[in-house]
Parts: sequence; structure tokens; C-alpha cells
Amino acid sequence: MTASTTTTSTPTADVQTGSRNWRHTTGVVLSVLLGAFLAFDIVGKVTQPESVIDGTAELGFPIDQTYVMAIALAACLVAYAIPRTAVLGAIGLTAYFGGAVTAHMRVEDPLLDHTLFPVYFGILVWAALALRRPELLKVAGIRR
Repeated sequence: MTASTTTTSTPTADVQTGSRNWRHTTGVVLSVLLGAFLAFDIVGKVTQPESVIDGTAELGFPIDQTYVMAIALAACLVAYAIPRTAVLGAIGLTAYFGGAVTAHMRVEDPLLDHTLFPVYFGILVWAALALRRPELLKVAGIRR
């Protein structure tokens, strides 16, 4: 006679696991989309098409500084993409976006669409990271 083993699971555990997977997947997808946008920005800074040259000049930066910006952004993006260093990468991206806000404020660009765009992007970076790693909400004191 063979004994069959069955595992039972509680509906609550299934709902929590399903909810976690949905949130985690959403966080990963959002992180990939944000990463793709930032990678596109890095490529633009390295290849320096006319629009990047004009935008950099309008913000008052020397054109050669785009290489430095691209390296800094790439380092932060790589750190953000690696799960173990994602928080460090998010902090670096936040600092990078802070510099972008300052640059736009200095030339008095419109507030809602130019100056605050990096702030919106930073919020999305942290929201995606919180969805990927919900334990960060406990560290921040948002969840117990």
C-alpha cells in the first residue's frame, strides 16, 4: 500500500503569495521600463546627437560633461538593476535627479514639465523598488 501525501494550503497564504508575486512583477516591469529610459539617456549622452548637444548647451554645461554624466548615470543604473545593491542605486539615481532639478531651476525652465520631471522619475524609481522589495516599507516606517 502506498501512502499519498497531500499538502494543504490555506487560502490566506495563497492570496498573500499571489499578491506578493503581482506586486513584485509590477515592480520589476516598472524598473525595467525606467531602466530602458535611462539607458536611452546614457546612449544619447555618449553618442551626442544634435538634440543632446543643444539641450546640454541650454542648461549651461560644457558638451564634454555629457560623458561624465553618462558614466555617473550608468553606474547608478547598474547598481539599481542588481538586487543586492538596488537601494544604493536608487540613492545614486535620486542624487542624479536632484542635480537635474537644480540645473533646470538655474535656467528657470517651466516648473511642472521640465524642473519637476526628475522628481516624478525619482518617485517612480522608489515606488518600483518598494514593489520589488516590500521590506523597505518597514525600514522607512510606513509598514509594521
